[in-house]
Amino acid sequence: MKMKGRGVILFPMPFQGHINPMLQLANILRERGFSISIIHTHFNSPNPSNYPHFRFYTIPDGLPENYVVSPDPMRIVSFIKSLNSSCQTPVCDRLTELVSTNMEDEHPIACLITDVLWYSTQAVADDLKLPRFVLRTTNVSSFLVLTYMPLLFQKGYLPLQDSQAENQVPELPYFRFKDVSMFKPIDVGSFLEFTDTVIQGTKASSGVIFNSCEDLEEEYLKKFSLRFPVPVFLIGPFHKYFPASSSSLLPQDKACISWLDKQIPNSVIYVSFGSVAAIEESEFLEVAWGLANSKQPFLWVVRPGVVQGSKWLEALPEGFAEMVGERGHIVKWAPQQEVLLHPSTGAFGHIVDGIQRRRAYVKGFP
Repeated sequence: MKMKGRGVILFPMPFQGHINPMLQLANILRERGFSISIIHTHFNSPNPSNYPHFRFYTIPDGLPENYVVSPDPMRIVSFIKSLNSSCQTPVCDRLTELVSTNMEDEHPIACLITDVLWYSTQAVADDLKLPRFVLRTTNVSSFLVLTYMPLLFQKGYLPLQDSQAENQVPELPYFRFKDVSMFKPIDVGSFLEFTDTVIQGTKASSGVIFNSCEDLEEEYLKKFSLRFPVPVFLIGPFHKYFPASSSSLLPQDKACISWLDKQIPNSVIYVSFGSVAAIEESEFLEVAWGLANSKQPFLWVVRPGVVQGSKWLEALPEGFAEMVGERGHIVKWAPQQEVLLHPSTGAFGHIVDGIQRRRAYVKGFP
């Protein structure tokens, strides 16, 4: 990226899996001589004291204190749309201020980097004549699936039919129909409108940054480049350069590391469903019985609220704790980077998530 200025403004979407990669990217840029400014919402705001070398600027988001995001996918879509609407003016005001005050500074602003989901910032960047790059915090293939959603619904591939679940999607090599059926949108029109808005915002940007690498996604990168006539930068996986444990939005149970220390090398199954996803009780029970029957030691992150209709562990089978004994260790949240680096961790089970899957690949886990 050749840019005249030496200052960069970054704007993450306020989810754990989006804040971490953005702050990792900020560290990468800082190592290359850029000064870093972070704009963030009040909701899920990172702790500035963990990053003394960055400048943080909070903007109002219109959300009440202690707001909790519903894990329902369509409600997450509505939440993102609402944020784009309520934050557009505050972002404009803050960017205008930063650009004007840095105009004569030794670090004039070179560009804005936002999460790809902050589509409303493209108009603001255009007005300020500021290049806007977008960060896709996961991989190329998952974003490519998003661009194919209208076609998949148009051809009747979605909503998913059980008889087609294991069949390959003709337009997307290596993907089965069940792989692209992330959820069942109640309002298909609204969902497709949202995806199109994100896609158009990406096409209008100055370039796309992926938290991935070309060796893993060469074929998908070619398909992406045909659909998006903008520069593409695959400079990940970011966590290989900088960990992001200090940006965790949830309290981490460090005691699980002491438990791992007592286990045999490469013996522990680590299971985590991330910071937002929710699963049905039947799926939770399936995982529970799978871990119990594996006869392997396991570290299981069960975030409060991860099971729909349950506060924490109420959905576990009766007698589960006695059945697995000390072989199992369940926590509400774990320091994931440390867990994946631990010599006792041998396998990683998770919701289909690009960031977590890539971490597993890099660590060499199945």
